[in-house]
Amino acid sequence: MVAPIPEAPEIERHRAAIVRTDISKPVRLAIESAILTKDITFFDYGCGHGGDSQRLTKQGYACAAWDPYYQPNNPLIPAEVVNLGYVINVIEDPVERREALLKAWELAQKVLIVSAQVLIDQGVSGQIAYGDGIVTRRNTFQKYYEQEELKTYIDQVLGVDAVPVALGIYCVFRDEAQAESFRASRFRSRTTTPRIRLSIKRFEDYQELLAPLMAFVTERGRLPSTVELANAAELLEEFGSLRRAFQVVLQATDQEEWDAIAEKRRKDLLVYLALTQFGHRPRFGNLESAVQNDIKALFGSYKQACVAADLMLLSVGNLRLIANCCKSSDIGKLLPNALYVHVLTLEALNPLLRLYEGCASRTIGRLDGATLVKFHINQPKISYLFYPDFDTDPHPALHTSMQIDLRDLQVTYRDYETSPNPPVLHRKETFVTPDYPLYEKFTKLTRQEENWGLLENSQTIGTLKGWQKCLKEHCAEVQGHRVYWRKDADPYRVKLLRAARNQRSKHQK
Repeated sequence: MVAPIPEAPEIERHRAAIVRTDISKPVRLAIESAILTKDITFFDYGCGHGGDSQRLTKQGYACAAWDPYYQPNNPLIPAEVVNLGYVINVIEDPVERREALLKAWELAQKVLIVSAQVLIDQGVSGQIAYGDGIVTRRNTFQKYYEQEELKTYIDQVLGVDAVPVALGIYCVFRDEAQAESFRASRFRSRTTTPRIRLSIKRFEDYQELLAPLMAFVTERGRLPSTVELANAAELLEEFGSLRRAFQVVLQATDQEEWDAIAEKRRKDLLVYLALTQFGHRPRFGNLESAVQNDIKALFGSYKQACVAADLMLLSVGNLRLIANCCKSSDIGKLLPNALYVHVLTLEALNPLLRLYEGCASRTIGRLDGATLVKFHINQPKISYLFYPDFDTDPHPALHTSMQIDLRDLQVTYRDYETSPNPPVLHRKETFVTPDYPLYEKFTKLTRQEENWGLLENSQTIGTLKGWQKCLKEHCAEVQGHRVYWRKDADPYRVKLLRAARNQRSKHQK
């Protein structure tokens, strides 16, 4: 007897809508990256309860929204930025899923933000396989994508090259030049305008007039054209040319600092151009005029820039070379199998390491909120580690990690939030650079912990329980990045520990 075919479950899509207490991650990232500003129109396609549009409207953004269940009577309005936030992963019908993506793209005049769930805990119970996804306990559907699978899906349906912003979040640009400018901006290092070192009367007389010129050169690493600077006409009238105006700036500042800024921008462009080889390298004419001018000023020609970038990309395939770069890096914490660096110090790394990390982040995107980047020395892998309390906790616990295998872009994700014994960090100053705001505070704590003998056995203090045991054995507790004696400590034990500490101090001297 043939078993009856089970009926397809009735999917209640609307129950997948989440009631949020803050702006959703895709929209927040769009604001942080200046894709969405208050002078740009925004439409939320499949808005659910409408939390994003409500909050953005209160903040002065030009918003509209539509949802097939909660706000079906709202009109579908074209906008410069359209958000399709966690919609395609809750549609069980592949045809409707594709139509939703196409309709949202049709409404997007400049940028479409697409996000979807990309990870799943395989141990979760109460789920039924259905179609190409699962049915949850709440009778909703979820399609969990691999990150690369999600990009491929978006690219194939829309005929585009989607740009990863974070795990499960992509931006799709109408204008190729805008897309390339956005990609390039993600590899632009931070710089500060060189200090005024000499008192030059001519510079002081025109300092306010020269300020926009100095800001531009700091940002781009080159002199502007006359159409790129708002007060160019005033500078031309006073100095005859922008080059002569900048000569006045050089009299009061250090030429070497400006040269260093130009070199930084040159390396930024090399990393960006090298990574364009993984997709479709844009034609020179498809780049924004500012990027074209950057390339001409810093490389002479697009061809020369691309040749230099391709040579650097070839080097990235040499694991021994990458390992040597890690071992010789004066930035980050080097352990036998990996180099760990704070995400804010990436831009200061050797360009080869920046490019190596870019090979992962360009396609996959970095783990949202990532604190540290781990460069594996003996295998082609990059890991992103999230320590939410890195600045405030003297020894923060690992919350989540995401490892990317660069051979096949497979992602391994681990959640330590509920772990009773997560890994913890020590010597936090080693992950950052001396200009990090809390560098001195971290350094002072490490010196004190070394003096107390707390860091001597690195093999046993790498996890929370091991560290707590070490503190207890030393009658110590850490509060506010300082070490104190435990109030309940045995006085005789404290006396012995004090003697040992004094002995260590003598040897250090």
